[in-house]
Amino acid sequence: MDPETTQNEKAEQSPPDRPAIPKILPVVAVRDQVVYPYMGAPLAVARPRSVEAVDQALKGDHMVALALQKDPQTEDPTPGDVYEIGAAAVVVRMWKMPNKQVNLLVQGVARIRFEEWLSADPCLKATVEELEEPLPPKSVEWEAAVQTLLNLFQKFVQLSPNLPDQAVVTALNLDDPRKLCDFVVANVEIPLDRKYEALALADPVARLQFATTLLNEQLQVLELSGKIQSDARKEMEKTQREYYLRQQLREIQKELGETDDQQREIAEIREKIDAAKMPEKAKEAADRELDRLAKMNVAAAEYTVSRTYLDWLTILPWAVSTRDRLNIKTAHRILERDHYALEDVKERILEYLSVLKLKQDMRGPILCFVGPPGVGKTSLGKSIARALGRKFARVSLGGMRDEAEIRGHRRTYIGSLPGRIIQGLRNAGSNNPVFMLDEIDKLGADFRGDPASALLEVLDPQQNQEYMDHYLDVPFDLSTVMFVTTANILDPIPPALRDRMEVLALPGYTKEEKLGIASKYLVPRQLKEHGLTRQHLVFREAALQKIIRFHTREAGVRNLEREIGTVCRKVARKVAEGETTRRTISAKDLAGFLGSEKFYSEVAEREDAVGVATGMAWTAHGGHILFVESVRMAGKGGLKLTGQLGDVMQESAQAALSYLRSHADQYGIKPDFFGKNEMHVHVPAGAIPKDGPSAGVTMVTSLASLATGRSARHDLAMTGEITLTGKVLPVGGVKEKVLGAREAGIRRIILPAKNRKDLEDVPEALRNELEFLFADRIEEVLAIALNGGPTEKRQ
Repeated sequence: MDPETTQNEKAEQSPPDRPAIPKILPVVAVRDQVVYPYMGAPLAVARPRSVEAVDQALKGDHMVALALQKDPQTEDPTPGDVYEIGAAAVVVRMWKMPNKQVNLLVQGVARIRFEEWLSADPCLKATVEELEEPLPPKSVEWEAAVQTLLNLFQKFVQLSPNLPDQAVVTALNLDDPRKLCDFVVANVEIPLDRKYEALALADPVARLQFATTLLNEQLQVLELSGKIQSDARKEMEKTQREYYLRQQLREIQKELGETDDQQREIAEIREKIDAAKMPEKAKEAADRELDRLAKMNVAAAEYTVSRTYLDWLTILPWAVSTRDRLNIKTAHRILERDHYALEDVKERILEYLSVLKLKQDMRGPILCFVGPPGVGKTSLGKSIARALGRKFARVSLGGMRDEAEIRGHRRTYIGSLPGRIIQGLRNAGSNNPVFMLDEIDKLGADFRGDPASALLEVLDPQQNQEYMDHYLDVPFDLSTVMFVTTANILDPIPPALRDRMEVLALPGYTKEEKLGIASKYLVPRQLKEHGLTRQHLVFREAALQKIIRFHTREAGVRNLEREIGTVCRKVARKVAEGETTRRTISAKDLAGFLGSEKFYSEVAEREDAVGVATGMAWTAHGGHILFVESVRMAGKGGLKLTGQLGDVMQESAQAALSYLRSHADQYGIKPDFFGKNEMHVHVPAGAIPKDGPSAGVTMVTSLASLATGRSARHDLAMTGEITLTGKVLPVGGVKEKVLGAREAGIRRIILPAKNRKDLEDVPEALRNELEFLFADRIEEVLAIALNGGPTEKRQ
């Protein structure tokens, strides 16, 4: 006879009603199910050990032990992977499936405890102990507790969507409270660990309390869930009802020739779209969004987002432009009235306007004003707009790190906005304003993107005619916008962005230019801002000169205006107190208004010294002088550098030392000087970082003075890069350096011979005041700068 057929026949035979539980049972580890006594349950078995345990049970008394796994993910459980308490069950029926899986119908018999595990192969076996479940004596309290459980279960079945009403009938027919508790727990959806907790409670009283507490918790969850569903259903019915009523009202109003507020709003937006004269792509996007808006409920969150987008599309100046006032003489007069000096810059602006007058569809160039703070870069942009008759828009780029600030935020959340370019055009109200991008050298970059890269499209006349803002998602023509940028220095600007701009340098002002600016612009403006007139206050020229020389030191005039404003405030107080006498401010009166002098000639208090040379530097704030000091100490050679020097400046010092060591005989330096002495080179103002190659000749002069014992001239400043072979190379910022040296009291300056042409940018009055000497080689510099040497050649 086939063994499989024999097992199936045995399985189909019903076991006794309450068979005795053997001491040793095969064990089936169950992943996701708890079987209680006296309850039937289907069971799927596929693991080899579990299938073997079923086979051994069918060969005997059809009884197996069911043990719940602690972790359902365990594939090959061992005795330590199952709980201590399980259930003895009888296999009532078995079906073998084609995929070697065995489906069982088991009937729980009793709670058991696994005492000792006997084997793990070929299946789990253990000795078991049946847990006793003694019923308490009948009492009123016990009967009331059982009835309370039945009432709670009946209410639970009524609220639960998953249990049929027949479950209540089954519960009422259970005359054993122990079976009732197991039946209730088995029909409540709770985690397996809590189902096992009920299985492990052999005491009927404790089990009854557990089942009652569990039903109370689940009833609260069902009642709250029912309330939420009821509220949601009511809200949905209310929304649907409002929708149908609105549709009916719309039809009624349509028959009566009336429209509601939403329809009027839609009609107004459609009129704005038609009046905006958008390009075809933008109009298609606007019409498409308007159709979506008309189908939305006003209360929907998306309604506000869509409406805001349409407002932006309709308010932008797609076809609104100002007519250029291309009168070159008028523009020249405006520039002269608004700005003192800056002749080269004003000349370039007039050239631009002249070409625009002859060729009105000209695209570009992008002008970039570069110069120290306070020289009038921003006000130049306003003057250009006024000369052209265009609107003026300004965006400050300083500290901007988010690319979305330029290109806009994508329209994926409430609060999205277009970029600063589109916002500036909206504020200007025309599509051809003078648009100033201020402080373009202060742009940053981080994880949110690179704003400088986003500006590449904006500032390219060949690309910006179809500029795409992420928020608008339709092209906008920027080709008619005149972009002007400003920066303090060019170095931080990426090369690709710098290539798109024409750089116009705005150097610092001379004392004479500052005096003219103060007389013509600053004093009248400060008088007006402080409510004064020339009947109250007059500045003498000597007073303005003293403020410029001893109370300010800058390339621009911003601090100069502040100092003038300080005097005006003090006079305004006197006038407000009733003083009627006109104040005339002379040079000797300034101490009472501005206090003691803040600056002095750095050269006047110095004298010729060994190892000290004067150089010139150029920063974003203008030109100034710096001193290079060298000392020697007993040692074994070497060079120590201090003063916050950058890598390039340190290399210049190394090159200077190498040049002197290789030419020691030429300058009469003792052969063992560099071997027995250690050099220390320091550049004062040590808290300020310094870098660049232009201090090379100053380094050589300082070290040569130290090595030869010849003092360096304190009234002489120099600049230039050096090579190891002794050549002096040209440097930049000559005009700014000359201005800074003159402010410090320098009267003689050494420049590289190849920088001779740069003196054309220095005002003639300044050229006549200072003495300039030129050098091709280091020997010429040292011959001029060191005392006791050959007479220098003046040029």
